[in-house]
Amino acid sequence: MEFAPGVLVAGGLVWNALSPQDYWGDPMLTAASVTAGALLSLRHTVAVGVVIVVGVFALTVKDGTADTVVGHLELFNTVFAALMGVGVNRVIARHGRHLGVVRMVAEAAQRAVLPEPPRRIGPLAVAACYQAAQSEARIGGDAYAVQRTPFGVRLLIADVRGKGMGAVSAVSVLLGAFREAAEVEAELPALADRMERALLRESEQTSEENRLEGFITALLCEVRPGADGVRLLDCGHPAPYLCRGSEVRALDAGEPGLPLGMGALGAGRPVATAAPFPVGSTLLLVTDGVTEARDRAGRFYDPAAQLTGRGPFGAPQEVIDLLVRDIGRWTDGPRDDDMAVLALTRRPLPAG
Repeated sequence: MEFAPGVLVAGGLVWNALSPQDYWGDPMLTAASVTAGALLSLRHTVAVGVVIVVGVFALTVKDGTADTVVGHLELFNTVFAALMGVGVNRVIARHGRHLGVVRMVAEAAQRAVLPEPPRRIGPLAVAACYQAAQSEARIGGDAYAVQRTPFGVRLLIADVRGKGMGAVSAVSVLLGAFREAAEVEAELPALADRMERALLRESEQTSEENRLEGFITALLCEVRPGADGVRLLDCGHPAPYLCRGSEVRALDAGEPGLPLGMGALGAGRPVATAAPFPVGSTLLLVTDGVTEARDRAGRFYDPAAQLTGRGPFGAPQEVIDLLVRDIGRWTDGPRDDDMAVLALTRRPLPAG
């Protein structure tokens, strides 16, 4: 695309030089100025404008109209088109700077609400990834957290209904409640209930529509000291996956409970379920941006089916990188939803 202004300049000047009618190539020259302003830097936009003005002036001299009213008007129109290109360039540059500031603020808010987890915590090597559905976006409603507690390492991955600042506010409340309650609640159902109550208190300050329609799917996990497995509590969230050797399989998280924020419906919280998590394996937690990614035929992405046989799986970041690349290949285009991934590889504890 950066070559388009040059092609238009050459075409417009040649057309003006060879056409039996005067200046039929002027629309191409005007388009060259505007296109340069939109695509090129200020310096290159000015250069394109200078080339056009000099070229048209040379043609008026060649045609003998340089000292006539027609020649003066033609030169005036050419200078005006060149200045219009410069104006377009400045407007786009100003909006680009504004967009850059907005993006930096959004990234800072996302990092403040959703900081990167530690790379190692207890026996677990940790990696995480967050990707917005649109490449321009930097903020959304997917969340994850990893925390060492008196009851072991506790994990959370969640997906807030909605996007924008409302979703970010809900994520902030959710993570704050998780970090506080994870230190004192001995059982995962009680931890989920504490998070639920925090979300309901926050929702009292929102509209009735948001209270009725807002909810958060979440998966809570716990790796207890000395245990060789993981305990899972599913609150309406996609199941986790266990990557071991070259095999990837979905873990049974037990009966799924209602998403957080829907406690008013009165359904009780299910009990936590034990699942295997042996040394050397990787636990993969995802949001529905992964499991609901579609290919061109409308088929959903299945990590177990697509990643099995692609191992052996090593560090957690390698698993995430493989997953993200494979989803990009699967969708072959923009996704419809944000995507968060948390991967944890269980390492052997040091001897002694």
